[in-house]
Amino acid sequence: MLIQKNLNTAPGFPSPLGANAFNGGVQFAVFSRHAASVHLVIFEGNEQDSPYYEVQLDPEANKTGDIWHIWVGGIGEGTMYGYRMDGPFDPQKGHRFNKSKLLLDPYARALTRNFKWDLSFARPPSDDLLGFSDADSLRHVPRSVVISRVDHIRNKSLNHPAEQSVIYELHVKGFTYHKSSGVQHPGTYRGLIEKIPYLKELGVTAVELLPVQEFDEFDNINKNPETGENLKNFWGYSTLAFFAPKGSYSAGESQVNEFLEMIRAMHEADIEVILDVVFNHTGEGDHHGPTLSFRGIDNSIYYMLDDEKQYYKNYSGCGNTFNCNHPFVRLFIMDCLRYWAIEIGVDGFRFDLAAILGRDQDGNILVNPPIIELIEQDPILRHVKIIAEAWDAAGAYKVGDFPGRWKEWNGRYRDDVRRFWRGDDGCAGIFATRICGSADLYKKLGPGCSINFITCHDGFTLNDLVSYNEKHNAANGEENRDGENHNLSCNFGSEGPDDSPEINALRLRQTKNFIATLFLSRGVPMITSGDEFSRTKNGNNNTYCQDNDLSWLDWGLLEKNSEMFGFTKKMIAFRKAHPLLRSDKFFHGIVEDGCSTADVSWYDAGGNAQDWDGKLVIMLLNGQYAEQPDNDICIIFNSDTKSVLCEIPPAPSGKPWNLVIDTFSEPPLGIQEPETWKTENRYNVHGKSLAVLVAEDVKKAPL
Repeated sequence: MLIQKNLNTAPGFPSPLGANAFNGGVQFAVFSRHAASVHLVIFEGNEQDSPYYEVQLDPEANKTGDIWHIWVGGIGEGTMYGYRMDGPFDPQKGHRFNKSKLLLDPYARALTRNFKWDLSFARPPSDDLLGFSDADSLRHVPRSVVISRVDHIRNKSLNHPAEQSVIYELHVKGFTYHKSSGVQHPGTYRGLIEKIPYLKELGVTAVELLPVQEFDEFDNINKNPETGENLKNFWGYSTLAFFAPKGSYSAGESQVNEFLEMIRAMHEADIEVILDVVFNHTGEGDHHGPTLSFRGIDNSIYYMLDDEKQYYKNYSGCGNTFNCNHPFVRLFIMDCLRYWAIEIGVDGFRFDLAAILGRDQDGNILVNPPIIELIEQDPILRHVKIIAEAWDAAGAYKVGDFPGRWKEWNGRYRDDVRRFWRGDDGCAGIFATRICGSADLYKKLGPGCSINFITCHDGFTLNDLVSYNEKHNAANGEENRDGENHNLSCNFGSEGPDDSPEINALRLRQTKNFIATLFLSRGVPMITSGDEFSRTKNGNNNTYCQDNDLSWLDWGLLEKNSEMFGFTKKMIAFRKAHPLLRSDKFFHGIVEDGCSTADVSWYDAGGNAQDWDGKLVIMLLNGQYAEQPDNDICIIFNSDTKSVLCEIPPAPSGKPWNLVIDTFSEPPLGIQEPETWKTENRYNVHGKSLAVLVAEDVKKAPL
């Protein structure tokens, strides 16, 4: 019900943007260059049908440049609001103003929780997708909520050196929602807090959260053809409110406060928090999509439009592309990053499909993209990690091209390590390049720019990588067309689960090989949640829509697959114990003054120079080159199916070699305790296995 109300108002100010409690009221400011009129809608309660009143902004008194602004007295924290904007509805010229649609404030710090979204009221008419819809969406879309700026002592970022980091990618809901998680607040920020002891035990230094900025989890219209269940937008790569933490991930009333609690708890445990942010597109989709915020505020500014401006350029594969290098959109992105880093206290950002940040307003690839340089050079953000997924859905692949402080998901590391361990021919040389930090990509910047990973949320789990040759995505309702086809996987004998002890032993060994390789490589290792205890998604490599057991972490596997968990935990500990593995310098392969050998040397099975045409690689690391005192380390990678008896080259230190890791060895772990180390000068390395020797005098335990 629209009500009349005498309000105490003042013109307000054009800065800051958003809604900010101030002087007994709230200051509102919103950008729109092309709107003809703006109405501020204020709700009296949080019920879906709560009364509301509208305030029309006077363009003479309430507009400065392109910013519409007003101060309203007598309201404050928790007030729910939105905007209606009128102006030209002329899709052929890029304008889609529609005063019947309630719009989210792009700077809103929270949206209404547990709101029943019905986006049919926000979409164009089904019989005319370019036509005007006069359906009033006010009762059917979420509202912005006034949240005061954080005024307490802020959560200061931890700023761990990149080369010291171990990143753990997880989904906030999926991590603890399964009944086996044992937490009191499943699927929430507080549930994540309850799992901090587990993260500490594993040894990770940072969590990378899949999108937690508000999105509509019900925007997926597909059904599971096998069960008939409605599918969802589970991963959340369709952001609608970039400043607002996801309300359904909170256990109580304030998602902002609970998110802050989670940040504080992580920091107290010395664990960084990195956000996966999606500035390449929004949840408004293509011309079929709903008008919820940006489209109705200034469509031609916020989005890259096709030559026929009623359509959108689609470099994201999700219907639209955010116009990241428009001057105002750049300002919006920077304001958003600063908010999360300064007021909330996150430690970094992973930018989804970040190659789009390198496109101009027409979609062309830029030589020096302004927004990429701004993020990298911003004086306020100099303390936070910035990580690029350096490709997009339109073919731009920019791995190795992001400048300065940027780190990158190294997709070439993933692919080349998978090829080597699958046993592909001719991979030994490029495999060596990858495990040494990818100098071909990051020569000027150092191996710390490479985020090394074998798997991530997108694609097979580690267990499925060694259990399936093909994707099995029928449950996604897209006839198995979605998801990556080029998986570089191998099932080692049969598709999916198998009762054969031989096949299962080989699969376990391969997962250990991948984990060991990851933590023995120079660069920054990243694992995805559950891989440490062999989770499976039954061969589905694109569970973006599966809010169910496929995506929820089954903690019962922690006990069932304790051998894999123990191996992963000890590999992380082994990496932390050896600065030689964590250096942010590339190997040079030359003998420096005062050293007996080069920093890295390569050998074949007979102790001669490495044969790069084979499938066995012996890597000798000289501990003299470590930035802190360290042992010599010899690593033998055998991706062939045949066992090889290897001559172990002498340790540069002259100390005896001791076998510490063998992925073929019997349970429990494949990693030996010091009292059980065996001195080896020749060693039989089994097929599809990895061995590590450390040069050290070890006092043997009594027999």
